[in-house]
Amino acid sequence: MIDLYVYYKVREADAAALAPRVRALQAGFGVPAQLKRRPDVRDGLQTWMEVYPGVDDAFPARLDAAARSAGFAGLIEGPRRAEIFTDLPTCA
Repeated sequence: MIDLYVYYKVREADAAALAPRVRALQAGFGVPAQLKRRPDVRDGLQTWMEVYPGVDDAFPARLDAAARSAGFAGLIEGPRRAEIFTDLPTCA
Protein backbone atom coordinates (compact mmCIF):
# COMPACT_ATOMS: atom_id res chain seq x y z
CA MET A 1 0.00 0.00 0.00
CA ILE A 2 1.10 3.56 -0.70
CA ASP A 3 0.10 7.07 0.30
CA LEU A 4 -0.48 9.35 -2.68
CA TYR A 5 -0.12 13.13 -2.55
CA VAL A 6 -1.20 15.20 -5.57
CA TYR A 7 -0.54 18.93 -5.66
CA TYR A 8 -1.25 21.67 -8.16
CA LYS A 9 -1.95 25.39 -8.54
CA VAL A 10 -5.48 26.73 -8.72
CA ARG A 11 -6.40 30.20 -9.92
CA GLU A 12 -8.25 31.97 -7.11
CA ALA A 13 -11.07 32.83 -9.49
CA ASP A 14 -11.60 29.12 -10.28
CA ALA A 15 -11.34 27.71 -6.73
CA ALA A 16 -15.08 27.76 -5.99
CA ALA A 17 -15.85 25.91 -9.23
CA LEU A 18 -13.09 23.33 -8.80
CA ALA A 19 -13.62 22.33 -5.14
CA PRO A 20 -16.93 20.47 -5.61
CA ARG A 21 -15.54 18.67 -8.67
CA VAL A 22 -12.50 17.46 -6.75
CA ARG A 23 -14.63 16.36 -3.80
CA ALA A 24 -17.00 14.48 -6.10
CA LEU A 25 -14.06 12.75 -7.77
CA GLN A 26 -12.62 11.79 -4.38
CA ALA A 27 -15.95 10.43 -3.16
CA GLY A 28 -16.16 8.16 -6.19
CA PHE A 29 -13.09 6.19 -5.15
CA GLY A 30 -14.30 5.18 -1.70
CA VAL A 31 -11.01 5.93 0.06
CA PRO A 32 -10.57 8.35 2.98
CA ALA A 33 -9.30 11.19 0.79
CA GLN A 34 -8.48 14.70 1.95
CA LEU A 35 -8.41 18.04 0.11
CA LYS A 36 -6.10 20.70 1.51
CA ARG A 37 -4.64 24.02 0.45
CA ARG A 38 -1.84 26.26 1.55
CA PRO A 39 -3.13 29.24 3.53
CA ASP A 40 -1.30 31.80 1.39
CA VAL A 41 -2.05 32.97 -2.15
CA ARG A 42 0.76 33.95 -4.52
CA ASP A 43 0.22 35.75 -7.79
CA GLY A 44 -3.48 34.88 -7.68
CA LEU A 45 -2.77 31.16 -7.28
CA GLN A 46 -3.60 28.77 -4.46
CA THR A 47 -1.69 25.52 -3.95
CA TRP A 48 -3.96 22.54 -3.37
CA MET A 49 -3.11 19.04 -2.17
CA GLU A 50 -5.16 15.87 -2.54
CA VAL A 51 -4.20 13.12 -0.08
CA TYR A 52 -5.04 9.44 -0.61
CA PRO A 53 -3.67 7.24 2.20
CA GLY A 54 -3.38 3.48 1.96
CA VAL A 55 -4.16 2.99 -1.74
CA ASP A 56 -2.85 0.29 -4.05
CA ASP A 57 -0.11 0.74 -6.64
CA ALA A 58 -2.62 1.00 -9.50
CA PHE A 59 -4.53 3.86 -7.86
CA PRO A 60 -2.39 6.77 -9.20
CA ALA A 61 -3.11 5.84 -12.83
CA ARG A 62 -6.84 5.48 -12.14
CA LEU A 63 -6.91 8.84 -10.36
CA ASP A 64 -5.02 10.57 -13.17
CA ALA A 65 -7.43 9.23 -15.78
CA ALA A 66 -10.44 10.29 -13.70
CA ALA A 67 -9.03 13.80 -13.20
CA ARG A 68 -8.46 14.18 -16.95
CA SER A 69 -12.03 13.03 -17.64
CA ALA A 70 -13.39 15.45 -15.01
CA GLY A 71 -11.96 18.43 -16.89
CA PHE A 72 -9.70 19.74 -14.13
CA ALA A 73 -7.14 21.02 -16.64
CA GLY A 74 -9.23 24.06 -17.51
CA LEU A 75 -9.43 25.08 -13.85
CA ILE A 76 -5.83 24.62 -12.75
CA GLU A 77 -2.60 26.37 -13.66
CA GLY A 78 0.08 23.94 -14.79
CA PRO A 79 0.29 20.21 -14.16
CA ARG A 80 -0.97 18.01 -11.35
CA ARG A 81 2.10 16.57 -9.64
CA ALA A 82 1.96 13.28 -7.78
CA GLU A 83 4.25 12.04 -5.03
CA ILE A 84 4.16 8.55 -3.56
CA PHE A 85 5.24 7.74 -0.02
CA THR A 86 5.47 4.42 1.80
CA ASP A 87 5.81 3.59 5.47
CA LEU A 88 9.26 3.08 6.87
CA PRO A 89 9.82 -0.47 8.08
CA THR A 90 9.93 -0.84 11.84
CA CYS A 91 13.21 -1.84 13.44
CA ALA A 92 13.41 -5.44 14.57
